[in-house]
This record gives sequence, structure tokens and C-alpha cells, in this order.
Amino acid sequence: MTTKEIALDLVELCREGKNEVAIEKYYSPNIVSIEADGPQRETVGLEGIAGKNAWFFNTYEIHGAVTSGPYVHDNAFIVHFNYDVTEKATGNRFPMIEAAHYTVEDGKIVRELFFY
Repeated sequence: MTTKEIALDLVELCREGKNEVAIEKYYSPNIVSIEADGPQRETVGLEGIAGKNAWFFNTYEIHGAVTSGPYVHDNAFIVHFNYDVTEKATGNRFPMIEAAHYTVEDGKIVRELFFY
């Protein structure tokens, strides 16, 4: 698959709330995920990514989500995520806006970089 095909399908899966399917389908076993902030800025490997994804959905109640893009350039693409969330522990509701930059090699996403 081309980077554009992967990007389009990943965005569609995210719009459908199938983030785990996107991870299984497109992420390299050795993926590196870098967060802009937080206690664990770098996560390596599918198991770590799955844990990070589970943490997100266990920590926040998602009231709505808008996924925009992808914006493709060579072997990379950017996706914009806009969530309406409530932090379960505090009841604090707020918008969560981020952009993710993905790098593709040999038909798999090998790196994701998040900007808030």
C-alpha cells in the first residue's frame, strides 16, 4: 500500500472509533511513539502502544471526536484530532486538540509524533 492509502484508511478507522484495528493493521512491531508532554514521552513497540491507547480510553470519556486529514507528503502524513472529553477522575470536561505526524516505511507506520 502507498502512504496515501494507509493514511486514508487510518483516518477512516479512527473516524469509526476503530483505533485498535488501525494499530494492528498498520503499525510496525517496532513503532516509536513520541508524546509532546507527560511522564512517558517515548513508547516503543506494539504492546506499549496498545497500553497507551487503553490508558487514554480508560482515563477519558469521549463525548465526540473529529478526525481531519490526512495531509500526505512523501512517506509521511499528518492527522488532526479534535476530541470533546471528560477526565473520569475529576469530571473536568474540555476540548483536546492534537496533530499526529506519522512516518511510513515498507508499508508500516514506524513513527508517530504528537503535537498538542
